[in-house]
Amino acid sequence: MCGRFTLIVTVEELVERFGLEEAPLSYVPRFNAAPGQMVLAIVAKGGKRHGGMLKWGLVPSWAKDEKIGYKMINAKAETLTEKPSFRTAFERRRCIIPADGFYEWRRQDAGKQPMRIVRKDRELFALAGLYDTWTAPDGRRVGSCTVVTTEPNELVRDIHDRMPVILRPEGEELWLDRDVTDPSLLQPLLVPYPAEAMSAYPVDPKVGNVKNDTADCVEPYAWR
Repeated sequence: MCGRFTLIVTVEELVERFGLEEAPLSYVPRFNAAPGQMVLAIVAKGGKRHGGMLKWGLVPSWAKDEKIGYKMINAKAETLTEKPSFRTAFERRRCIIPADGFYEWRRQDAGKQPMRIVRKDRELFALAGLYDTWTAPDGRRVGSCTVVTTEPNELVRDIHDRMPVILRPEGEELWLDRDVTDPSLLQPLLVPYPAEAMSAYPVDPKVGNVKNDTADCVEPYAWR
């Protein structure tokens, strides 16, 4: 599962790293992005990359109720071609969700210890995502997304039994290419990111409350 992440870089860094056609106007740094909130996602159109805000929690176009999104914050890489909720999006509506860290909770005797997991070089990375657009009975259009997860690498395995798919830079172009619909070409991208390129450290339990979205959420925390 991936239920929280961070994105605290400048908009200029986002534009440069992901080659965006223009700066996403609605972007604000997030120290504790959570399901149900609007998060930045990137799609490719006409060979150009565009960033926009999507609601985290996929609401398929055929859904009867928007609330289904709360159950669709993640999509397992291993079953994307089997689940009706994700099959079409996997083939034709893929996105990347920029992040610079994500949170998971490690169980220990004193309780659940939140950990922030980052790249060792602290660089930005791209989470593999799917998106869709749902039209409400009143005509309101809701753009939403989900984060694809995979089995954990050696680092994350000590913390949680799943981790988000972090695409390697060379795989981002293929993932965003709308002309690619063959699952056999895409599935090899959905593997655990190398553990040796990542690190994890404890953070304040306050990240458990979605209302807390401040800089101290990402600061190292000394657990007793």
